[in-house]
Amino acid sequence: MKNLKDILYKVAITKVFGATNVAVKNLVFDSRKIENEDIFIAQKGVSVDGHLYINKAIDLGATVIVCEDFPETQKDEITYVQVVDANTALAVMASNFYDNPSSKIPLIGITGTNGKTTIASLLYQLFKMAGYKVGLLSTVKVLVDDVEFKATHTTPDSITINGYLDKMIDAGVDFCFMEVSSHGIHQKRTEGLVFTGGIYTNLSHDHLDYHQTFAAYRNVKKEFFDGLPKSAFALTNIDDKNGNFMLQNTQAKKKTYALKTLADFKVKILEKQLSGTLISVDGTEVWTKLIGVFNIYNLTAIIATAELLGLEKLETLTIISELESVSGRFEYVISEDGITAIIDYAHTPDALKNVLETINDIRTGNEKVITVVGCGGDRDKTKRPKMANIASQLSSQAIFTSDNPRTENPQTILDEMEVGVSSENYRKTLTVLDRRQAIKTACKLSEVGDIILIAGKGHEDYQEINGVRAHFDDLEEVKNCFNQLKN
Repeated sequence: MKNLKDILYKVAITKVFGATNVAVKNLVFDSRKIENEDIFIAQKGVSVDGHLYINKAIDLGATVIVCEDFPETQKDEITYVQVVDANTALAVMASNFYDNPSSKIPLIGITGTNGKTTIASLLYQLFKMAGYKVGLLSTVKVLVDDVEFKATHTTPDSITINGYLDKMIDAGVDFCFMEVSSHGIHQKRTEGLVFTGGIYTNLSHDHLDYHQTFAAYRNVKKEFFDGLPKSAFALTNIDDKNGNFMLQNTQAKKKTYALKTLADFKVKILEKQLSGTLISVDGTEVWTKLIGVFNIYNLTAIIATAELLGLEKLETLTIISELESVSGRFEYVISEDGITAIIDYAHTPDALKNVLETINDIRTGNEKVITVVGCGGDRDKTKRPKMANIASQLSSQAIFTSDNPRTENPQTILDEMEVGVSSENYRKTLTVLDRRQAIKTACKLSEVGDIILIAGKGHEDYQEINGVRAHFDDLEEVKNCFNQLKN
């Protein structure tokens, strides 16, 4: 049990009805999960207004209601707390509820359109190999040192974040690396957290279904750096045109990294192969298994972060050569007859362009590049023609197929993609609605030495159609195809 008064510390309150010096069990924002003596926080969500469920929460046993709008009538035995913003209040209360765990552990947040998962996951690997206990909050999974939990969101809700951080404190974790999404920032899920550092990767076309404009999307990312304390560092990709923008109003120590521009941390690419990349860091040559310029940007951020957190440079560079790529991020498998299939999460125009440019850059001859790609339903529609244009332009053959159509008609999504294909590239495209069949088609069209890129889903092991998730794994599918071709 916790005291309500302690949980409300630093929450912006406008009015209170009832006692605040009372004991409560848990913080809950989903009325269906309320139990006796819980606090119910009524949030105004994107599709649901929690205020509509206040009476239901009370019927289920809630003794405290936190809300932006007081109900017309109040019950004498219930405490009502009116707050300026319920999302912010929830985040601050969650931090207080778990005794502010982020202030007890170095917490590093990574934000940007692409690269968040790779940087967070490889920092976890790096610090584990250096002998530390490490935490990870990522799109792919959550790790409390060696204990794994399944991730549900890129940035979980505030209660979940602080709950995991609390587990990390109990486990003696030394560092935590966390992906910070634009949704998470905008919905105040990271409020109340004390970050030791923030990393900015890049910014490109994504989530405009939610943010509406690119400027709004960019400004939300900047909010994260604006909120960093003086004691933290703000590390930004200075080669990205929005890199300096992120640092404009931050109080944190400003640090930069780059491949092209003069920066605090700089890496030079010496040699590129399908098996990895040779780089130079301050004159020291290092071989890394990571492939592609975009991944060397990620690696540069990792090297910089390790130094800022006190790791010896020689130790960092030694470990760098051992780091393995992240699941579903330029993950590849080669068939017995020499066909390479690459699985990548690229689901934005910029990410798809980066991956295809990398593939074309490391090709050694006349190999075909066959791209299987789709676009998610109920998401930003404006990127669909752009994705199709990039796939058809940079591939020998582009096969458009379903991604996660969710509640949309899959054929409508494909029709909207095809609009982006220019007349000269149209002959290089096929449309295969069924994703499994699209992958089989790519395998049948490929010959020795060819490269198949299956883009958009990466690590995901499901496909969501009409709100139902069925098991589907791109890597499994292409391996099955290769086995069938062999037989």
